[in-house]
Amino acid sequence: MIIWKIIPLTTAVLAAQSTAILVSPPQPQIPMAQTTSVPLYRVTVVQGSARAINYRNLKHSTEIDLLGTVLVANASGEARVKSEDGAIEITAKFKNLPPATTFGGEFLTYVLWGISPEGRASNLGEVVLKNGKGRVKVIEKLQTFGLVVTAEPYFAVSQPSNVIVLENAVRKGSKEQFEFIDAKYELLKRGQYTLNLNPLEPAVLDSKTPFEVYQARNAVRIAAAAGAQGYAPEAYGKAQAYLIQAETHDGGNKGRIIAAREAVQRAEDSRLIAVQKQDVERVAMEQKQAQDVLSEAKRETAAANVAGEEALQKARDSDTENAGLRAKNEGLQVRNDDLKTRLMAELNAVLQTKTTARGLIVNMSGMLFENGKATLLPAAREKLAKIAGILSTHKGLRIEAEGFTDSNGTEASNQVLSEKRAQNTKDYLVQQGVKAEAITFKGFGEGHPVATNDTAAGRQENRRVELVVSGEGLTAPKDAGL
Repeated sequence: MIIWKIIPLTTAVLAAQSTAILVSPPQPQIPMAQTTSVPLYRVTVVQGSARAINYRNLKHSTEIDLLGTVLVANASGEARVKSEDGAIEITAKFKNLPPATTFGGEFLTYVLWGISPEGRASNLGEVVLKNGKGRVKVIEKLQTFGLVVTAEPYFAVSQPSNVIVLENAVRKGSKEQFEFIDAKYELLKRGQYTLNLNPLEPAVLDSKTPFEVYQARNAVRIAAAAGAQGYAPEAYGKAQAYLIQAETHDGGNKGRIIAAREAVQRAEDSRLIAVQKQDVERVAMEQKQAQDVLSEAKRETAAANVAGEEALQKARDSDTENAGLRAKNEGLQVRNDDLKTRLMAELNAVLQTKTTARGLIVNMSGMLFENGKATLLPAAREKLAKIAGILSTHKGLRIEAEGFTDSNGTEASNQVLSEKRAQNTKDYLVQQGVKAEAITFKGFGEGHPVATNDTAAGRQENRRVELVVSGEGLTAPKDAGL
């Protein structure tokens, strides 16, 4: 029967932090000082499963074994199970159990549990040790259950810890026809009762203080850490009052024990109330957070719908505006095409002109410049005068004079020569009436030849100036959102 997962199990689950021998904590009846606070066992338990036995058909009584787990392999026990008036009477004996403080400062005692097939754990009673031995006689109302023994911080705990030291097993040779059922249950992680406390050192017990008083101190301290003062002040206050009684010597040891056990029960009640209220608050907070997220999502959806409507309306307005712009541009394009056609015809009548994406390009080549010189020949001035007359009649035009040379000479000298030819062309157009701010010039040297430089005729074609005429009416109108 597997009822725990142990991480890590080092050296047969004994995790000593040094080679020093760890002195076991004392039995409640034998005072002894502690020499170390290092726990012998480090166990992490997430989920367990116990083998439940169905005693429904039990006619007389039977005996079952209680076997030690890997935590205390030499511990053992036996239980006599008897059907009694619809309930099950259990008389169990245990031996070779170490003090519960062996497993950590939060543990003081042992508890016998009944685990139902549905996973409900029932605290059947405390196992009080004397010299490693214990005995309990309890009644279990269920007919089907598994038995386990765990180390606990006090006798009145409501859910088993992860420190399982004994578990039930059918005795070899038993003639009973038992029905076995896997009973699975969630176990508390180690230290869950003291989750908000600093690590506890094993208690130093003395013979003058009843063992129950130590449990009462533990229970009240754990309840306070769970928030019982705020969530269950009445029950917690009673636990404190009983603890005060248990700490006094009035009434003798018997009175102190009675008060201590009452303090433990009230402290556990206050802890459970605190945990339940905190769970309610947590659920309420989670619900509120979920509702806030939902409300925010609804607000965002509403805002998105409004933004979508606005965007749709803007799109409609933009479509209307674009339709108007298209109509306007189409009209401009018609007028531009007319202007371009007319201007190109006028320029082409003087010099070869072609239309490009940059605008109209007027090519001034041929006998316009002497070889190696930038001075305009008379024929070139005559043609430029006519070009200037045409350009000056149109407003909004931009003209760039671009100079070129043949390949004779160095690249540096040809660059300077091309710039000078372009500048002279610009200056002459300005003299003929074209506004100076409408004209720019640039030289390209011997680059971009239009003919071969291997012949005199080709070189003459390359000695040229091109006028790039652009501006309103000559380039495509901007679509403005189309």
